[in-house]
Amino acid sequence: MDIKDIIAEGEGRMRIVQELVPGKEITLAHVIASPDPVLYKKLGLNPELDFSGSAIGILTITPAETAIIAADISTKAGNVDLSFVDRFSGTLITTGLISDVESGIKAVLEFCRNKLGYKVCDISKT
Repeated sequence: MDIKDIIAEGEGRMRIVQELVPGKEITLAHVIASPDPVLYKKLGLNPELDFSGSAIGILTITPAETAIIAADISTKAGNVDLSFVDRFSGTLITTGLISDVESGIKAVLEFCRNKLGYKVCDISKT
């Protein structure tokens, strides 16, 4: 039976089943150093910050609920503002001074790698 026979049997309709199986991993850990103020506005972040030495930190984590733990660790590790946390997509965005945002991300990566057994990516920076 080839694909033409399968389509003919299904009256021209094909059903595809997709499945998401998240692993224990951090797939994105990025620091945007000295971002353009317009980026803050476009992301809905506080545009009234002092932009000299500021940064935006972005993490993508699965399982998504780990973003809650990452938010806690990040805010305790550095003087960062918790700008966005989504327990459904696993996205975490923090803002603050470059060194604080980096410290927060490093602490999250270390905890997830060493305590939770996650596979973590390297920190990238622009």
